Amino acid sequence: MAVQDSGRVALITGASRGIGYGIAEALVARGDRVCITGRNEDALAEAVRRLGADRAIGVAGKAHDEAHQAEAVERTMEAFGRVDHLVNNAGTNPVFGPIAELDLNVARKVFDTNVLSALGFAQRTWAAWQKEHGGTVVNIASVAGLSASPFIGAYGISKAAMVNLTLQLAHELSPGVRVNAIAPAVVKTKFAAALYEGREEEVARRYPMGRLGTPEDIGGAAAFLTSDDSGWITGQTLVVDGGIFLNAGVE
Repeated sequence: MAVQDSGRVALITGASRGIGYGIAEALVARGDRVCITGRNEDALAEAVRRLGADRAIGVAGKAHDEAHQAEAVERTMEAFGRVDHLVNNAGTNPVFGPIAELDLNVARKVFDTNVLSALGFAQRTWAAWQKEHGGTVVNIASVAGLSASPFIGAYGISKAAMVNLTLQLAHELSPGVRVNAIAPAVVKTKFAAALYEGREEEVARRYPMGRLGTPEDIGGAAAFLTSDDSGWITGQTLVVDGGIFLNAGVE
């Protein structure tokens, strides 16, 4: 049965694979059209093909590049005439180790990609459509931003900033625009592979739900937060963690 067109449009960053693609898939399944971004043109083209060329477009570029941000919003408006939902998913974690030894240039790269790009996309989406017509923003944070995160501290700090960015935007853009965040634990993606690869069963046993997350888990949460069913929810961070925080302090 054909999906009924919702009439709504989403811009999803970092969505050629992994969590971003899972979110795009969920929104297309309910009838949205989407613009997805990513750095790799071939991977982006393949993602658009799978989503359906009649439902999706792709704009290649680096999330922290302001020219790319402008192009992505402009292309979305040109193709679909609106941008109701923004999902800030693009992120990077290029370093593993203690922050006491962190190269500050690497830290700047992490913040540029994980935090400032999200703010830039939010500003441009607001100006292009949401200021006059309303909509939603969903920021993909992480449980790493809600507690100490040994060896991925720079990433965790940036995701803590995303949680606060969510609060600031929710306050400033209300009442027309609702802004929320999702904080996943380990999700089975190429991005997170170093956290579980070769020992997935061992890692999964730490989770009360008995498994790691999937992109579809996060897609469902994003679909809810961009739907009318969450119409009185803003400024919140939804933890999607398979219950891992229930184990706090317990070995």
